[in-house]
Amino acid sequence: MSDYSARVGELFDDQLKGWDLARDNYRQLDNVMTRKFSYPCFDLFVQFNPGRITSSAAKVDARSIEARPCFLCEKNRPPQQRGVAYEDDFVILVNPFPIFRRHLTIVSESHTDQRIAPNFVTMLDLARCLPEYSVFYNGPQCGASAPDHLHFQAGNRGFMPVEQDFGKKPLCTLQAANEGIELWSWEEYRRGIMTLRGTDRYALMRAFEKFYLRFELMQPDRPEPMLNIITCYSDGNWIIHVIPRKLHRPSCFFAEGKDKIVLSPASVDMGGVLITPREEDYLKITSRDINDILDQVCLTEDEIESLTSDII
Repeated sequence: MSDYSARVGELFDDQLKGWDLARDNYRQLDNVMTRKFSYPCFDLFVQFNPGRITSSAAKVDARSIEARPCFLCEKNRPPQQRGVAYEDDFVILVNPFPIFRRHLTIVSESHTDQRIAPNFVTMLDLARCLPEYSVFYNGPQCGASAPDHLHFQAGNRGFMPVEQDFGKKPLCTLQAANEGIELWSWEEYRRGIMTLRGTDRYALMRAFEKFYLRFELMQPDRPEPMLNIITCYSDGNWIIHVIPRKLHRPSCFFAEGKDKIVLSPASVDMGGVLITPREEDYLKITSRDINDILDQVCLTEDEIESLTSDII
């Protein structure tokens, strides 16, 4: 399978030279402010990134989606935006509203709904083809600002704390192992996470399918069970962090006045960098607020355990 790193590097160079919006927004990352919140065995970060307001505050109800043109379809993308074809079905684009120093959106060439079940294998293959990146997926009801158009995102590896935290004791425990695949659990991490690691692509796909079908039974009325997924390919292994969700946005997102915090958690937030597009929220948010937000939107460790037993 091809390594797309060189072509993507050339794409970045070209876009940052010739596309003013992208160049200006990547330069603005130099002005992003970050606060650290320390827990006993890990850190969380809150980032003030005003360029993310469109995504964080996006209206994703059915009526709003139907009323706007799809900004991921080729005919509606900015004329300056170029891409690298991936296989026959996707195109790799520079995300013009970045969180990462290298932020990609990988878009289906077809206008089809955001769904992971038939496309999980594509996510694994993308991670292998982009070894310098973490590839992530936001479900249609937990972070995707375009739930009507299938897409993944990717950012340079090492940015999200979950990447460094994986494998740390006592945070992570190996729960089960079979030939070519491992299942890891997390403890006292404020977010319920299931992590799969392995070399066997098909074993990983089977384990994810078992988990997905079990979780689907808990959320039968949704278009798909609520999931954020972060994966990378390193030293011959895929590492896949699956973060099941029970709520899209916390109550503070909808509050008024001083109680309002515009924070709409998606994969990067679940990975340990919480994005606040308003400076007032960045300045006032507390560890108590963060804990409350995560408790509202994430599953508990016990709920994760019930979903992961005997999947490998």
